[in-house]
Amino acid sequence: MTTLNFSNYIAAMDQALSALEDRVRQVAELCQQLRAENSELRQRMARLTSENKALADRINGAKNRLQGLLDQLPE
Repeated sequence: MTTLNFSNYIAAMDQALSALEDRVRQVAELCQQLRAENSELRQRMARLTSENKALADRINGAKNRLQGLLDQLPE
């Protein structure tokens, strides 16, 4: 391998390594963004699950009261 070919080889390798480094940085940033989004979604899901349970409890209470009123009606 001549000196000129070796220099071209090194330049090409440097360029390839820089491109790879950029891609790894992008993947790391995307991973961090996805973790943050996942955390937010888990918190939202927990909040909505709690709200859903509270609403289901209210519906059951209303059904029970309604059933009590229906039971009091004469046939």
